Amino acid sequence: MSLTPLTETQQEIQTLARNFGREEITPHAAGWDRDACFPVAVAHRMGELGFLGMLLPEAYDGLGLDTLSYLLALEEIAAADASAAVLMSVHNSLPTQMLLHFGSDAQRERYLRPMARGEMIGAFALSEPEAGSDASSLRCQATRSADGASWVLDGTKSWVTSGTFAGVVMVMARTDSPDARRGSKGISAFIVTPDMPGFHVGKKEDKMGLRASPTVQLTFDGLRVPAENLLGTEGQGFVYAMRSLDNGRLGIAAQALGIAQSALDHSLAYAAERHQFKQPIRDFQAIQFKLADMAARIESARALLHATAAAKDRGETITRYGSMCKLLASETAMWVTTQAVQIFGGYGYVKEYPVEKLFRDAKITEIYEGTSEIQRIVIARELYAVRDHD
Repeated sequence: MSLTPLTETQQEIQTLARNFGREEITPHAAGWDRDACFPVAVAHRMGELGFLGMLLPEAYDGLGLDTLSYLLALEEIAAADASAAVLMSVHNSLPTQMLLHFGSDAQRERYLRPMARGEMIGAFALSEPEAGSDASSLRCQATRSADGASWVLDGTKSWVTSGTFAGVVMVMARTDSPDARRGSKGISAFIVTPDMPGFHVGKKEDKMGLRASPTVQLTFDGLRVPAENLLGTEGQGFVYAMRSLDNGRLGIAAQALGIAQSALDHSLAYAAERHQFKQPIRDFQAIQFKLADMAARIESARALLHATAAAKDRGETITRYGSMCKLLASETAMWVTTQAVQIFGGYGYVKEYPVEKLFRDAKITEIYEGTSEIQRIVIARELYAVRDHD
């Protein structure tokens, strides 16, 4: 449901995503979770249907859609399986958008079409073992070769979504001198492909939730990147990453809402079917209050997300509201899935029932692409910036 009036096209996209999720993802999601494996063929199928190029112009084989259309589809995919949704979210909002907005004509020509078609999955490498929330403290070093024809990268990246099968990775690395660090101004962005010598896929994380989504370390050992693979201007990589994360947080908010909506839907069905004391548990006020609060929180977060998507498409700066969306939706997902487990009782605690997985999947939305604490810092800073400007 959406309080925002949807166009016919948006309704069609929402229906397409819902049907794809129910038919080709949901039946397999528990197995993928159990085996901690996501079939690459499903990612390619998502590309065939246009889900991996929704925000790219038609000139690059994308669909050229508005942000709300993308978020509607993403929420439906997340309701089917959050692991599929995070691949879709990262791919659409980070590497493709960085290339589209900051890449050269040659870079866009080379990468965006196969990325839009799902033939090349994109990944984003910013965090490091010692650089999480304080991303500007990253240590991965890029040194220009003597002939200027390439950059040599050395270092390790952590928490790289889709890192096992990504065809292109946007890597943030330091290009300033170790003897004269310039903080965030010394970071540049590079387009890295796994066929480059010195590219190594390292440890795969054994996660609590989103288990089907491969999250790995990437290690660069003298990785030689052609000079033309520098994205945009040297020293601007951190700026590019932060601007992209503003948009990426909308995707994580949609993912969180998909998880929450699925938990509510399962809870509604279970409360109607489960009988105690000779009546369905939905007749008990305690259960009704939980269901009502779950629905109210979901709709509140969804309304903010859709309004922010409209502001983005109007060309407005959405840093503050993007953080609000991510904060509200992720904490809603965690709260709603907790209530869902409680409604299911003991059955909510076992893997046979879907809310156990939803509970595990929800937690990460409060952590990645900026923790809830970081979102609150961003929001507060934005509030003071507006106040001081006025």
